[in-house]
Amino acid sequence: MAGPDVMEFYVGGNIQAIQAPAHFDYVALRFTPAELRARFQKLSWRKVDAFQTRNPMHRAHRELTVRAARQRQAVRSSYFLPGDVDHYTRVRVYEAIIAKYPNGMGHLALLPLAMRMAGPREAVWHAIIRKNFGATHFIVGRDHAGPRKNSKGKDFYGPYDAQDLFTKYRDELQIEMVPFRQMTYLPSTDEYQPIDEVPKGVQTLDISGTELRRCLKTGAPIPDWFTYDAVVKTLRESYPPRNRQGFVLFLTGLPNSGKEKIAKALQVSLNEQGGRSVSVLLGGSHSILLLHIKNSFNTLLKDGNTQESADRAAFVAAELARAGAAVVMDIVPFSAAVITAPFDTNEDARQAAKDTILQSAGADGNVFLIHVATPLEHCEKTDRKGIYVKARRGEITGFPGVDTEYEKPSCADLTVDMVSQSIPEVVHSIVLLLETNSLL
Repeated sequence: MAGPDVMEFYVGGNIQAIQAPAHFDYVALRFTPAELRARFQKLSWRKVDAFQTRNPMHRAHRELTVRAARQRQAVRSSYFLPGDVDHYTRVRVYEAIIAKYPNGMGHLALLPLAMRMAGPREAVWHAIIRKNFGATHFIVGRDHAGPRKNSKGKDFYGPYDAQDLFTKYRDELQIEMVPFRQMTYLPSTDEYQPIDEVPKGVQTLDISGTELRRCLKTGAPIPDWFTYDAVVKTLRESYPPRNRQGFVLFLTGLPNSGKEKIAKALQVSLNEQGGRSVSVLLGGSHSILLLHIKNSFNTLLKDGNTQESADRAAFVAAELARAGAAVVMDIVPFSAAVITAPFDTNEDARQAAKDTILQSAGADGNVFLIHVATPLEHCEKTDRKGIYVKARRGEITGFPGVDTEYEKPSCADLTVDMVSQSIPEVVHSIVLLLETNSLL
């Protein structure tokens, strides 16, 4: 509710454009409405079908748009919106698809307009925008811009509400609607047909988005009838199968629990298998991180910024994993020379680090928390460096298991210990974990 002193005003008048938004990517594919209209005029394109999408395109989309253009003796202009698949991958896919159109029949343009999922009203809004860009026809799909189902499992709008509202305002919009027709593949004739024109009993084939993602994830072949080789190549480069994806193994446990030995032995095992670069991120004087990163960790820890240190370490691990590396992470930068509170002793800090990896590395941020549950007594008994002795004397403060509580992880992906298991046995169990998750 507005306050009592707030008044309503309507502002009218001419709008002056000061500066267009700056884009450094795909500059040749970005146009203002005036620029695109001028381009159509220069090419003598009097009828232009507009097709928008925020997903990768395949053979069915190509067939749909070419059919629509042929029926109206039009050319096709595609406007591509931000979507689920990352921007650069989608544009490379669109460039591969546009090359499959008959010469002079397609034009590619990027439109930085996020979907509002507002259903019929958004369809009308899209039509106005496409008309401003010079289109004479606009392909409107089933449940165009629909938000799908509500919390009760019911659709917000009917499947053709968007097309009905478009038709209602057709005269005012001054742009014609082209109803989207679902295409399906007929293996008997090796062609695509509108699904409502296929005779009853004729075999048809389709691949859902879920099935396509499964094929990309597992490396299963994607049939030629569904999409083009250039599209598959682009998608596989950005979304490799799991056995080519990076992963992070986050080791947590008390000081001298055996994490460092496990990490180094695991590095050897993974290097023997090959197929990935392997990075080990260790804490303290044994860190193999870049020097300035390690020093930054230690500075943060001295200042008490253990969570920020955790976030930085997790971010480094995520970047390596996103590049396809195997990362073994034991970031407890503890040494006798530094007074520190290691961040992996806290459950919340561990979860925050794990979340950072998942968020930074995306859907392929495979991260596993491994609890090295070696008992405190054994850790202290086998301590050759004497750090536990110094902690007991008070020479080192903030020491996990002595004057700082170590919170055991409540949901570790794997629990091992150096009392009942040998190093080879622990490494073998971790390798089995990776194989179970199709990462090896």
